[in-house]
Amino acid sequence: MKEYIISLDAGTTSIRAFLYDVAERKFVHRAQQEVASSFPHPGWVEQDASEIWFKAAYVLSDCLRAASGGKVMGIGVTNQRETVVCFDAATGEPVAPAIVWQCRRTSAFCASIPEEDAARIKEKCGLLPDAYFSASKIAWILQNVPAARKLKEEGRLRAGTVDSYLIYKLTEGKSFATDCTNASRTMLFNIRTLDWDDDLLAYFGVCRDMLPAVLPCDAVFGMAKLGKGEYPIAGVLGDQQAALFGQACVKEGDVKLTYGTGLFMLFSTGTQPVFSKSGLLTTVGSVYKGRTNYALEGSVFHAGSGVQWLRDELGLIENAAETERLALSVADTGGVFFVPAFTGLGAPYWNSEARGLISGISRGTRREHIVRAVLESIAYSARDLADCMEKDSGIPLTLVRCDGGACANNFLMQFQADVLGIPVDRPEERESTALGAALMCALALGLADEDIGSYRTSERVFAPSLDRTYFDGLYAQYLAAVRRALG
Repeated sequence: MKEYIISLDAGTTSIRAFLYDVAERKFVHRAQQEVASSFPHPGWVEQDASEIWFKAAYVLSDCLRAASGGKVMGIGVTNQRETVVCFDAATGEPVAPAIVWQCRRTSAFCASIPEEDAARIKEKCGLLPDAYFSASKIAWILQNVPAARKLKEEGRLRAGTVDSYLIYKLTEGKSFATDCTNASRTMLFNIRTLDWDDDLLAYFGVCRDMLPAVLPCDAVFGMAKLGKGEYPIAGVLGDQQAALFGQACVKEGDVKLTYGTGLFMLFSTGTQPVFSKSGLLTTVGSVYKGRTNYALEGSVFHAGSGVQWLRDELGLIENAAETERLALSVADTGGVFFVPAFTGLGAPYWNSEARGLISGISRGTRREHIVRAVLESIAYSARDLADCMEKDSGIPLTLVRCDGGACANNFLMQFQADVLGIPVDRPEERESTALGAALMCALALGLADEDIGSYRTSERVFAPSLDRTYFDGLYAQYLAAVRRALG
């Protein structure tokens, strides 16, 4: 009988489930449902947590049907991080829309935090006070949603990231838990003690009993009830840490770059946290087999969302795949540069007031130039992060492993290598996030070797151009555009 693991990937734009064949070491089936976001005010981003749950249940059921004749051994979970769901512990019903990680509604509050307080917060949790993280989102709900305050007084309010909400629903309320990687993105978690921090909880007005239990990534988080069966939920990581694990970046100096709605570069620093002086974040990379691995992270709010903007708002393309052909149809951008600061700029700038711009437009500018400029901006954002990581770690980058939807774009991958000046390695299995959750689940259940590197194979390595002067010059022009976006 074939043995399978289901990897549930609850992302920002879609919920997906992947059926992983343990013996064949590959995905054999996948199901996907899109998730809608709403934008009730400028800079606000919300989702319906009930929709997230219903669509997660749907794709899981789809994979269970596909596994007919075999045995599902367990479910691994990975998810969009920082997004907050507050719900009633008695009913499991959300008390407010989920506040998505991209939402900037608490920017003013975070900007008002005194420097000395910000330094203490960073020392404990590795994060810079910003609306990106969960703590200020929970505080906002408590201040602005009367039903949440009432439930808090009654001891029935629960607040957590998407993984903890899905675990609660899958176990019919028997388990409310998260893992150390997701907890490390809340601004409420001490990354040294690996526990909720009482000082941070008090600072943001959050009660410990509202929050999920924190477990290692390779723990068993509960039993999911689906149909007539029960399946262990084993292996939980935030999406970027799952991609880091799926890319086998577990040694000091390993780097991965994920292209999704945003862009995320993680640099493994080993068993000791490294604190950035360049605007990067210090985060928990994974906790498994009793070992805590840390990473430096650069988070760019908008990457693939720029391509979505070209399609949905401007109507310049019909689908993302079209961008490669359009970009290659022109020799360059014709002097056009794009800065994707739709809701401010993340690392290393951390400026919530910045807004997007297109510069260098002339009468000869065509849609091909704008499309190419949007793709190039993604590569320049990664260069921002790579330069900071080398500075903070003292370790030169020699290779970047890439994943995510946009890594299928050969133009972008080649341009990325050219801008970074180092090779970019694209894997056979592009879904590194789902693979990381599947491998962590397999490891937790004794179904995988600890030699994670043996599960990854390269499909193509993009070698950089030797003309550093040209690409460094382009990057300098992009930085000039960023300065304009920063005002």
